Amino acid sequence: MLLSFHLLGENDWSEDKILACLYALGNHGEKHYKKIRIPKKSGGFRILLAPDPLLKYVQKNILHHVLEGFSVSDQATAYRKKGNPANAVCGCVENASLHRGKPLIMKLDVENFFGNITFPMVLHSAFPIQYFPPEVGKLLAELCCYLEYLPQGAPTSPAISNLVMKPFDEYMAEWCRNRGIVYSRYCDDLTFSGDFDPEEVLKKSEGFLKAMGFELNRKKTRVLSKASRQTVTGLVVNEKVQPSREYRRKLRQEIHYCRKYGVEEHLRRRGTQGMLFAGKEDDRGKYLYSLLGKINYVRLTRPDDTWFLEAEKWVREQLSER
Repeated sequence: MLLSFHLLGENDWSEDKILACLYALGNHGEKHYKKIRIPKKSGGFRILLAPDPLLKYVQKNILHHVLEGFSVSDQATAYRKKGNPANAVCGCVENASLHRGKPLIMKLDVENFFGNITFPMVLHSAFPIQYFPPEVGKLLAELCCYLEYLPQGAPTSPAISNLVMKPFDEYMAEWCRNRGIVYSRYCDDLTFSGDFDPEEVLKKSEGFLKAMGFELNRKKTRVLSKASRQTVTGLVVNEKVQPSREYRRKLRQEIHYCRKYGVEEHLRRRGTQGMLFAGKEDDRGKYLYSLLGKINYVRLTRPDDTWFLEAEKWVREQLSER
């Protein structure tokens, strides 16, 4: 069964050599990750665990040949497979759209989400015994875990997290539906909207999460009335669904500086604020792609905005000149 997944691709290796390689990766997975520190907007750093090329290749094959065959809950709006009619892409825009124009919105954050998804949870939810022989399921889970938990940074982790959270999503969706509440989850962000008692929803959510082994980050709990600016996954949802004016203003300013001074000079002027980008040719390309992503993010909800349409064309021209 394991060999049928072609985890190492098509090659002329013997079956014994393929199995030996996979077991070596599974038994010593921690040696195949690199820790990367990503600066947080709020200060401090987020630690990503990036697998080396070989393990990443194996994990991508597990994702495509195994994990994408399982359905996730309708409430899971992040990390869904593109092009699959049964699991249509939702993303941050669709997630936010579910909560547009609601009288009340409550946002909850699951603390250390990936780090609290343990090896037994991965084995039970993603590689259960009813579908996989014990040894096969165990090895697949080992190939996807880092020191007994799910690594943030592995290509398999998002899909596995959705499978782990499926019972919670489906239970909370039914519980909320009976009370006229809309519920969705974007990774570790839980959103509830409608006319409801926030304390009741908070207690119900927290109780179920604790039973699963999770904790809420109470510092990030937000209750937003219609009188305030309501944002969901970074988008304002009071009336139209769109990025905030402040986000659009800052992005316009950034693009303006790029066009005025040139991309390389703008990156040098940013100095340490550039963080990942220091003006090198490779960094220039990475920066332009990140800029294009921000523009596309705006245009998803403002497709007729001619300023950002022109900005997108300009960035694409810069990329074509690399």
